[in-house]
Amino acid sequence: MRVLVVGSGGREHALVWKLARSARVGQMLVAPGNAGTAAIAENVAVPASDVAGLLRLAVERKIDFVVVGPEVPLSLGLVDALEEAGIAAFGPTRGAARLEASKSFAHQIMADCGVPCAASRVFEDVAAARAYLETLEPPYVVKADGLAAGKGAIIAGTLGEAFSAVDDMLVKRVFGESGDRVVIEQYLSGKEVSLLAFTDGVHVAPMVPSCDYKRAYDGDQGPNTGGMGCYSPPGFFDADLVRQATDTVMLPVVRAMAASGCTYKGVLYAGLMVDGDSIRVLEFNARFGDPETQVILPRLDSDLLEVLLSCHDGALEPSSLHWKVGCSVGVVVASGGYPGHYEKGRVIGGLHDVDPAVAVFHAGTRLDDAGRVVTDGGRVLNVVATGLTMADARERAYDGVARLHFDGMMYRTDIALREVL
Repeated sequence: MRVLVVGSGGREHALVWKLARSARVGQMLVAPGNAGTAAIAENVAVPASDVAGLLRLAVERKIDFVVVGPEVPLSLGLVDALEEAGIAAFGPTRGAARLEASKSFAHQIMADCGVPCAASRVFEDVAAARAYLETLEPPYVVKADGLAAGKGAIIAGTLGEAFSAVDDMLVKRVFGESGDRVVIEQYLSGKEVSLLAFTDGVHVAPMVPSCDYKRAYDGDQGPNTGGMGCYSPPGFFDADLVRQATDTVMLPVVRAMAASGCTYKGVLYAGLMVDGDSIRVLEFNARFGDPETQVILPRLDSDLLEVLLSCHDGALEPSSLHWKVGCSVGVVVASGGYPGHYEKGRVIGGLHDVDPAVAVFHAGTRLDDAGRVVTDGGRVLNVVATGLTMADARERAYDGVARLHFDGMMYRTDIALREVL
């Protein structure tokens, strides 16, 4: 099969890496890809947000199957456009992708089918939002309603910080149209976990759970990022809780979407807050997570292409998925200054010094005119190791990180540390 993967980050490199192991994959293209995907597949310089360009590419290159990585092309209707042209694609339609593209829509769906989540209110008016915040106790949760690259959720410790978050979104418009409305939520306490699941619109097959780290610095300090690392599985989220989340969150939402006439196919990602045996939803994403995908796929013992095709064809058999025993740890190596201002074009050294059994997934990288791998984004690399124990996987991942170097390189040193203390 001729396969096109859409996106340019670490998630897409991991997808390409895993898909390349399928006997059914022939030619593989990535649009636009990065320096890592270029070593496995053919990069094509079409942005992930260019729906018309991607459709034209898929037609011209006679693509059989398109796998969409990021949320933006999903929200722009890329899957709809491809399917209308007779090209099979993995991912939800534009209507179904509203589960991520609109937090207020997701809350309405959850309310309709009784999925446990935080109480919330939606505001378009600054004064009304401020008045409501004054009735709450800290900490305050203020979210941009639309897509914000993982940076639109603010947990404010003081009322002043909450007011500033509202002003940033509704007045200063730091998130553009995504901040046209703000969602103010009840603060939930507990432990966060990411549960991703494959679905064909009827059946749901949960993946192994994982935990990511959103804050930029050790000890969960600093600003929110797209994710600074991840590990799988979390010790506090066992098989019984996976089944509970599947039965009380994933299946009801998939059924509610189908009942509304908007069948959801693809990956459904639930960010969950766990407190004992209580599970509540923080948010939904409508695609593979990043950096969750990078630690999940190395544990998948099934043919990824076959799983994706079964979701598209409405033939997913949850019992057919198999997972490797053990643990995985992924550390994000970022550019100094991320998620704020950072420099690009820094030459990356040490890539060939990393243990070949440790995966180095490229995120923000490109090849310069001299053929060198250089930085081209905030999150640059994902170093992922597996092991029979979390301690082993963690040690091997950080050994890989220690062999890499570029000017301004930064990373957290505490990924998965809580699982081995």
